[in-house]
Amino acid sequence: MDPRPSALALTPLLLFLALFFGAGLYFTSHGDAMGFYQLHAPVAILPALALGLWIAHRRGVKAMDTLIAGIGDSNIILMCLIFLFAGAFAMVTQQIGAVDAVVSLGVGALPPALILPGLFLIAGFLSLAIGTSMGTIAAVAPIALGVSDAAGIDRALVIGAVIGGATFGDNLSVISDTAIAAARTQGCSVRDKFRENLKIALPAAALTLVVLAMVGDASPVVQMEQASPWLVLPYVLVLVLAVIGLDVLVVLSIGLVVAGLSGYFIGQDYGVADFGNDIYAGFESVVEITLLALFIGGLGALIKASGGLAWLAAQISRIARGNSGRRTGEWSIAALASVTDVFTANNTVAILISGSVARDIAERHDVPRARAASLLDIFVCSVQSLLPYGAQILLAASLAGLSPLVLVGKAHYCWLLAAVTVVFMLLPGKRRALAAAGDEA
Repeated sequence: MDPRPSALALTPLLLFLALFFGAGLYFTSHGDAMGFYQLHAPVAILPALALGLWIAHRRGVKAMDTLIAGIGDSNIILMCLIFLFAGAFAMVTQQIGAVDAVVSLGVGALPPALILPGLFLIAGFLSLAIGTSMGTIAAVAPIALGVSDAAGIDRALVIGAVIGGATFGDNLSVISDTAIAAARTQGCSVRDKFRENLKIALPAAALTLVVLAMVGDASPVVQMEQASPWLVLPYVLVLVLAVIGLDVLVVLSIGLVVAGLSGYFIGQDYGVADFGNDIYAGFESVVEITLLALFIGGLGALIKASGGLAWLAAQISRIARGNSGRRTGEWSIAALASVTDVFTANNTVAILISGSVARDIAERHDVPRARAASLLDIFVCSVQSLLPYGAQILLAASLAGLSPLVLVGKAHYCWLLAAVTVVFMLLPGKRRALAAAGDEA
């Protein structure tokens, strides 16, 4: 049975955001350069969990069972495993000298202005091929960080380029779970959704390349000591296996083993004990985001079971119903997708939750099915990649040792994708209809 809509059910997440951001702003305003590190997110979310449990109990929900089920959701557990294996892979490859090997083997030949655009394109291609932004960030971020340190580029800019490329590919890929979910919920083919999506994503990507070429204040890459080219093998293997289509956990596991063997046979004084210690150090480096992902999963389940998401969908559907025109329908779908993702912090889940409401809005306002699917996917992907508590930002921030809030402003493609989509939605209806007719012809 669907939960009764309730605005009150949304307050736990609002409390978490108020505590987390409020504490960061408070300490920063008092001169603490690391203000947003003073209250760790897994601690800030505990009062929100308590409030969510209380609200769920008052509404007749089995609160503790719902919390545990949300924490143990298969998508959440998979996300946490990716965090752990990505942290271990990044730590081991760094310790065996693989990052230095990448730099010494030719990255220094790139003009400084092309380093950021190049990383964006690499991440975009990989994500397009494998259909996952998480796997792309896990594979490309360690290489990007080595390039960042060697070229003197701000780490946040480099990781922002990787996040943008990962979002670009994930949003467009025909094998991405978000693309498939968006197309199925709207009743169109993935190919039609891809064609509609491409008209918006390509201009956004082109603008991003221009911006990245301008903002990268880099120096020529500092030449590293000559390293064995075989140390690059773990990175190459991970990229190739990911493009082939292997599961991201299998890819990271193979990469981790190969990295350990490379360090043992090629590196200097790298033994089995070092390998084990580095794996555990990699696990430790992502403990905070792993805990937060588990808690977010539980909180999201409580909010959904208590009727928070049902209330959101009902409000947006009511507003759309009271207005006519395709533009109103498109704005309603965009708002529904964005807000649902904010409250679930999972782009696929957000599409599945909001898909039926979005389809109803599209039918009422004559929004083509492929267009509705494209808008759903664009807004959940762009918003997801900008959430400080979203999986993509958390993984990237953990690998780079940066605050999630710092990365939000550096993910240029995600902002530009949303902006280009808004501009496209503002175009006169007749002009868009003619463009669509021309495409069909």
